[in-house]
Amino acid sequence: MARILLQTTIPYAEDDWNVGRFSLLQALLAKHHDVEARDKSSATGSDPVLSAIDRDDYDQLWLIAVDAGTGLTTDECRAISDFRRSGGGLFVTRDHMDLGSSICDLDGVGPAHHFHTRNPDPDESFRTRDDAETTSIDWPNFHSGSNGDVQTIAVVDPVHPVMRRRDGSTFRFFPAHPHEGDVGAPKDEPTARVIARGRSQVTGRDFNLVVAFDSAGPEGNAIAESTFHHIVDYNWDTSLGCPSFVTEKPGTMLAEHPELVDDIHSYCLNVANFLSR
Repeated sequence: MARILLQTTIPYAEDDWNVGRFSLLQALLAKHHDVEARDKSSATGSDPVLSAIDRDDYDQLWLIAVDAGTGLTTDECRAISDFRRSGGGLFVTRDHMDLGSSICDLDGVGPAHHFHTRNPDPDESFRTRDDAETTSIDWPNFHSGSNGDVQTIAVVDPVHPVMRRRDGSTFRFFPAHPHEGDVGAPKDEPTARVIARGRSQVTGRDFNLVVAFDSAGPEGNAIAESTFHHIVDYNWDTSLGCPSFVTEKPGTMLAEHPELVDDIHSYCLNVANFLSR
């Protein structure tokens, strides 16, 4: 059993992506692990838990970057980077445009995340709008489908163990989102590779969903995700609601076929095992 910290990069706010909106993930992981879920203690200064995580006894940090760009302080980034260097497992997810861009200062995993104004994708062809429905959100904003629906994913060969069901077959469905972020394997990180891709329902462009870091030394394994909407309550069950600033009309696939959430459930449990190597 691993001790997992499920942590957002913002203080609690009812009408935002506070950690309570990830309750289904917390309950899923808690069936097998010891899980603590929390938001940052304050919008200013370093959080006492995050800034000392390298000296605590957590085994994994699931970091949900929902800030506007200033969520993590220098001290917090240093501690999180040291946490992974000393063997801690690290899952880092974000969303569109610049949402969560404070994670860019994390060693190793930070450069896997591309944003609008920080660490943009080295492929300039990806620096264009994909989703055109929500005009207030600029690139990266890959449209994999409506919240409440699923997207059919492409598992990259060679198949990573994180992407296999218990029977050995590969996952097919992830929750969809109208404007996913952009991730890639940093060229100077030999342990990093893309393990799953999605396809835009608007442009037909393929984009990366998941990057895995398979550690070859003492540092912990890590996962970089294109959007936290893969794991938030609203994208598993839209009846649980969302912040008021989410205005796109949700889909009904998961409401009508709740078994389609099985793949993302199994994926999350696989990730927890992978980070506990």
